[in-house]
Amino acid sequence: MTVVTTIGLDAVVVPDLRNGNGENPVWDADRRDWTWIDIPGRGVHRLDPSSGRHRRWTLPEMIGSLVLRPDGGAVCGCETGLFDVDLPEDGGEAVVARLAAAPFPKDGMRFNDGRCDRQGRLWVSGMVKDIAQGDTSGAWYRFTRADGLTETGLTGFVIPNGSAFSPDGRILYASDTHRDVRMVWAWDYDPDTGAARDRRPFIDMRAMVGRPDGAAVDADGCYWICCLDEGCIKRFTPDGVLDRRIEVPMRKPTMCAFGGDDLRTMLVTSLSRGPADLAEDPHGGRVLMFDPGVQGLPEPRLTQ
Repeated sequence: MTVVTTIGLDAVVVPDLRNGNGENPVWDADRRDWTWIDIPGRGVHRLDPSSGRHRRWTLPEMIGSLVLRPDGGAVCGCETGLFDVDLPEDGGEAVVARLAAAPFPKDGMRFNDGRCDRQGRLWVSGMVKDIAQGDTSGAWYRFTRADGLTETGLTGFVIPNGSAFSPDGRILYASDTHRDVRMVWAWDYDPDTGAARDRRPFIDMRAMVGRPDGAAVDADGCYWICCLDEGCIKRFTPDGVLDRRIEVPMRKPTMCAFGGDDLRTMLVTSLSRGPADLAEDPHGGRVLMFDPGVQGLPEPRLTQ
């Protein structure tokens, strides 16, 4: 039985904000605030939920993903590489320093989804920006400060997305958002070496309305996936069984994350491509915050 919950507009935070493509929400337990990005807006946003204070920073190029550093700064995957990013207290221009150049096999690509494993290594994906090409040059890379960016063997993606790790760190999940693919896979993951092997189908979304976008794993090991174009977030058990569906006010939720002091709050980003989208999806680009009814896991920082 699938439990269905509907989230109303009272869950909208920062009501006057619309992201072009909001993504990658992350809870900072030290600062007790949320950070997320706007891909085409080259923006990093931060919200203090206790005070309502909202700040924004701009990067020099399009940003695809963000993970936190132990010191509270960030590492971002952008168009031309990975960058250390420092965010001045009052917003404005971010201070960036290149960590690694993008190793892409062709022009016209950028970094997309990214997340740290339980040991603090960064996994980040690259993709061709023009998704209409259906180009499968997308791949996953691994980064540590000691080894730099390395290939992982996870190749053949159009829009590599949906990265998440099981609570024990021994299963890696990832998806392909492209309309002609719409799959989520699982790999066995070696926490000692950071190697993924034995790829297998986890969720086949080709018979569903939505496309798999950003994801999170909860304390029970269940996988939450934002369903682009379907206006919902679905939770699948470790066996791949759908057991919860949360309907949201926007058609294109992009990524969900757990946070709050008890990790029982969920923040969800969404996208809007402009007036044409807003005519059919008036709440596109907004950000939601609500109680999903379960507890999440702390988000690892880049420590390697």
